[in-house]
Amino acid sequence: MQTLQSARPDRSAQNQWRHNVGNRNKKQLPLQVLKKFRIIYGTVRQHFREIERTCGVTGSQLWVMQEVANTPDIGISKLAERLSIHQSTCSQLVEKLVARNLISKERSKEDQRRVGLRLTEEATRLIKNAPGPAEGVLPEALSALSVDTMRSLDASLEKVIQQLRIRDDRLAGKPLSDM
Repeated sequence: MQTLQSARPDRSAQNQWRHNVGNRNKKQLPLQVLKKFRIIYGTVRQHFREIERTCGVTGSQLWVMQEVANTPDIGISKLAERLSIHQSTCSQLVEKLVARNLISKERSKEDQRRVGLRLTEEATRLIKNAPGPAEGVLPEALSALSVDTMRSLDASLEKVIQQLRIRDDRLAGKPLSDM
């Protein structure tokens, strides 16, 4: 007959098992997170490729056109702010669209220094046939999250960024489709 004490599991064996499982999980967890980054990055890239294939413009150019469509006569500074990109990057995107006759620039009658942007008819047609969302799948997904989730994600991503041995903070001002 077993005594009560011998029927109890060995605590040191249980602790060792938990330690081994914890170490295995600790090694696997970064790989699980990496896979999630891959899914996000790959999905974003696929969306941008689909935009380029169907529309002949980059994802960032489509987003520029969508913002101009939503706010006719918007200026470069306000547009850059809406896209969360550097003003010079925005200006370059707009110039490429002007060169392709997708956006026109018009000087304000009230203030000749101010230039407003408008879509051409061709750009209006292009936007109607474009795969959505124009701003991209990642901004759309992020805006669907709760404020608390966004704060937590922001703090966690900041910790990841702090761990990077090599980093270029200037990339924060570039559109994802141009990376």
